[in-house]
Amino acid sequence: MKLSIVVPVYHVEDTLSRCIDSVLGQSYSDYELILVDDGSPDSSGAICDEYASRHTHVRVIHKSNGGLSSARNAGIDVAQGDYITFIDSDDFIGENTLPILMSRLEAHPDYDILEYPVYWHHGGKDATILKFGVNTYEDMRDYWLRGKAYSHSYACNKVFVSRLFAHVRFVEGRKFEDVHTLPLLLEQARKTCTTEEGMYYYTSNPNGITNNPGADGLRDLLDAHVKQLHRMGLTDHLTEYYAHVLNVQLDAYVATRDAPILPTPPITSSAIRSLGMGVKTQAKLQMLKLLGIKNLCKLHRLIHPSRSRL
Repeated sequence: MKLSIVVPVYHVEDTLSRCIDSVLGQSYSDYELILVDDGSPDSSGAICDEYASRHTHVRVIHKSNGGLSSARNAGIDVAQGDYITFIDSDDFIGENTLPILMSRLEAHPDYDILEYPVYWHHGGKDATILKFGVNTYEDMRDYWLRGKAYSHSYACNKVFVSRLFAHVRFVEGRKFEDVHTLPLLLEQARKTCTTEEGMYYYTSNPNGITNNPGADGLRDLLDAHVKQLHRMGLTDHLTEYYAHVLNVQLDAYVATRDAPILPTPPITSSAIRSLGMGVKTQAKLQMLKLLGIKNLCKLHRLIHPSRSRL
């Protein structure tokens, strides 16, 4: 079998059929669709069973509730495909996405990860299509930094070769689990490709964690990025990625009042200018240079006091 598709299922009786049908309607057949009922309290589990009774491609796992990462890991544990991909059950994929992606992987068996476009917040006011160009990365550090994978570290718009999960599972008990997990998978990868073919529809959810991270979510997101900075040895260098994490640190401080954990690299005005960032980001970095991380966090909280209610 070529492809395993893992779909965590929890309280999605209104959107589940759309997700499943988007897979079953593909003109590609060498796959298994693993529906993981994560102790859903509504009729989602019954919907899964009904599809499995009618379609040989569909397998169902019923388990007690453990969260998104736990459900994905349960699917990984039984997956039989050479490749694995993930679809959240309130999302769906575009027509002919699977044949396009799998044809690309068949032509390039050296690709360990294939990333494809996302229709971000489909159905919402801020809907936009995210594309990442057509690029091949043999250096995962380059993919993370130059390719800005840190800003689109979603698990759901990627097809992974299964061997990457030999010793890696999604981090459980954390929010923003993708940001925690993708760096671990990249440590195992040798080549990543981005394509502008295919489409993952990430549907708008005003109550979701992306729009409402809360204090715990921001704490987890910051922790994931700081660990990656240490992992990559970037704590002593000013980079565009560092500027990205600085914004996370500032918002996390406002929401949690936790002492800042982001290390401060040596900062010079010339280094700031060399990043080519926007005026606001350059101003923040200049203020960091003058005030230090603790005082910058306090200033940010004075300017944005409402964010402390997250």
